[in-house]
Amino acid sequence: MKIRALGPLEAEINGKSFLPTAGKPRQVLSTLALNPNQVIAAPTLMEELWGTELPRSALTTLQTYILQIRRHLGAALDQRSELSPKGVLVTQHGGYRLNIAPSAVDVHRYEQLVAEGIGSAKAGKDVQASELFGRALDMWRGTALVDVDAGPILEIEVMRLQESRLSTLEHRIRADLRLGRHSELLTELTALTARHPLHEGLHAHHIVAMCRSGRQWQALEIYQTLRHRFIDELGLEPSPRLRRLHQAVLASDPALDIMPKPRREETEPHLAF
Repeated sequence: MKIRALGPLEAEINGKSFLPTAGKPRQVLSTLALNPNQVIAAPTLMEELWGTELPRSALTTLQTYILQIRRHLGAALDQRSELSPKGVLVTQHGGYRLNIAPSAVDVHRYEQLVAEGIGSAKAGKDVQASELFGRALDMWRGTALVDVDAGPILEIEVMRLQESRLSTLEHRIRADLRLGRHSELLTELTALTARHPLHEGLHAHHIVAMCRSGRQWQALEIYQTLRHRFIDELGLEPSPRLRRLHQAVLASDPALDIMPKPRREETEPHLAF
């Protein structure tokens, strides 16, 4: 069985899709798939489907959606298989459990690669870290669950995954900067800072990459543009860390040319982003 949530929802078993076409059964399947082999209580699933204003028939309707998913599973399962729809989508302890290994869901594999990448970065293995972060990012096929109408439970998960994706991208860029790939990053960072005009981390990486490419005046322009946005849109100055980076650029601080090995957060150099 394979379920992919890092983009449009896909669900297949033995190479055959068991993805429901109706919206609410897809919500139920998505919620269960993001919590593989864990019991999700019926009230939680009902909250995902209808929020706090439950229809009187909420439990009966939820049971109908479970039956629909099981029908799709039955159609996809090989008749000779030892598995049954009820053995895959299990009723248990007042809720339902999708009886699959976490590794069958792309989110699990993505998070595993990210964790391995962080471990490699902490160990100073930047080539390996960059590769692992890149592989994790390559698993994305668009916005998570882009074709599923997310309720309050899934909305939180989608937001968490999107934040994780951006964080992983930052991790990969940081590793690439330590590897001296600043010139190769310029085009990507230009696009990313345009797409995320208030994201300090990406702008910091862009400034460092510009400086290391001998383009200090453009690095200063990036900072000033971001500062004006912060003041105009938020009424705030950039963070102290970003202001220190700006001062380092003005002073042509040699630390900007150094690609430090990663350290634990509490001992990172003040110019590290």
